[in-house]
Amino acid sequence: MTKTSYHDPVLLQPSVTALITDPKGVYVDATFGGGGHSQEILIQLAPEGRLFAFDQDQDAQFNALKDDRFTLIEANFKDIKRYLKLYGVKQLNGVLADFGVSSHQFDAEQRGFSIRFDGPLDMRMDQEGELDATQVVNQYSLEALTAILKNYGEVKGAYRIAEQIVAAREEQPIVTTQALIELLKPLIPERFLNKALAQVFQAIRIEVNQELEVIKTFLIQSTDLLVEEGRLVCIAYHSLEDRLVKRYIREGVFEGQAPQDFFGNRDCPLKKVGGLIVPDQDEIKRNSRARSAKLRIAKKL
Repeated sequence: MTKTSYHDPVLLQPSVTALITDPKGVYVDATFGGGGHSQEILIQLAPEGRLFAFDQDQDAQFNALKDDRFTLIEANFKDIKRYLKLYGVKQLNGVLADFGVSSHQFDAEQRGFSIRFDGPLDMRMDQEGELDATQVVNQYSLEALTAILKNYGEVKGAYRIAEQIVAAREEQPIVTTQALIELLKPLIPERFLNKALAQVFQAIRIEVNQELEVIKTFLIQSTDLLVEEGRLVCIAYHSLEDRLVKRYIREGVFEGQAPQDFFGNRDCPLKKVGGLIVPDQDEIKRNSRARSAKLRIAKKL
């Protein structure tokens, strides 16, 4: 099978340059996708360097790179510690994660990620996962749907939209993206329609894939694996992801503040490197999906 079409790697040079502190080291690309970041990492690695990549999407396996220094692991990056242990890897010089949904996933009609195509309500990043969007939309309670839309999509009128879904599914199951869109259109002013629908789809997708909990687990495990001065490099695309990354780098926890010892010294495992990096206008023109990307870099203390 030919390689599938994935997005151009976002913030390629600044992310890879920040990642590699020792060309002979061991690195992880936690979100392999089309392999764009991995290709650049391998270019900058010495012959002794190693790169492990993770992707739970079975389609990504068709993009595997032919390089003796490279290993692609078909797994969710939340299990980074467990899988690397199988390869005898206990420490890393750097970890890169690009949390965005790939263009391939958005453009594959049968995956149900996009508001642009009619397809089954699926939205699973792991195509063998048990929970899909059809179950969320048709089986979750009114209260649960409202909470998901509000917390994961920051959707205005979340209760009204959830109420509409619950009423409609009593007549017949909602099983396609277009059916869900047509159901919600009357509730949303035309000028806000695309943005609101994208927020609804985002909220359902995050629930299906447990994306925020996965990121939390990944950040903790990655930090444990890093050597001193090792780099954590994260690219986020919406405020929920970015807030998690920003807070964890600053405080070492996801709620509250970093714990302190008797003398008031903060116990935080990471220190930020530089400031927030966003794509320039040239990159946004080349790749419109880069427009919301935010890159944050940290090193292990």
